[in-house]
Parts: sequence; C-alpha cells; structure tokens
Amino acid sequence: MNSLYYIIKLCILKQTIDEVKTIMETIKKKKYTYWQDEDMFIGYLEEYPDYWTQGTSLEELQNNLVDLYQEFSSNNIPAIRKVAELELL
Repeated sequence: MNSLYYIIKLCILKQTIDEVKTIMETIKKKKYTYWQDEDMFIGYLEEYPDYWTQGTSLEELQNNLVDLYQEFSSNNIPAIRKVAELELL
C-alpha cells in the first residue's frame, strides 16, 4: 500500500483517539452549582438540578455530589430527571 493510505489511516486513528480523550475528560469532570448558606454548603450537579445535597465543608459537598452522580449513573433509581442538550437544525 502507498504512504497516502497510511497517512489517512493515522489521521483517522488520531481523530478517534482525540474523541476518546474528550469523552474521558467529560466523564472525569462534571459541572455543579453550589453556595454557602450559613455553615452549610449546598449544591447540585448541572445534569441533575432537581437533586440537591449538602455538606459542612466544600470537600464534603463535593464527595456527596460524587456519590449522587455514581448512584444516578448506576441506573438503579428509576425516573431520574436529567438536563440534556438538543441540537436544533
């Protein structure tokens, strides 16, 4: 096979690797909203704005948000409302 074939194949492979990296970064990071109310930190994941949690510190709140995300991702809880994005054509 000629070298152009290998160059095209490498470009396709690189695009696939970049897409996988993007997906992995998305999985590792989730946006959340939080605020402090007196001595408590309250917050929710942007994907799940109906489900709030709290903590006595920001670190505890973040741990509780991770727990919520893991629970919601396990599909063990039915009828979880989630925010999604719709692309309009």
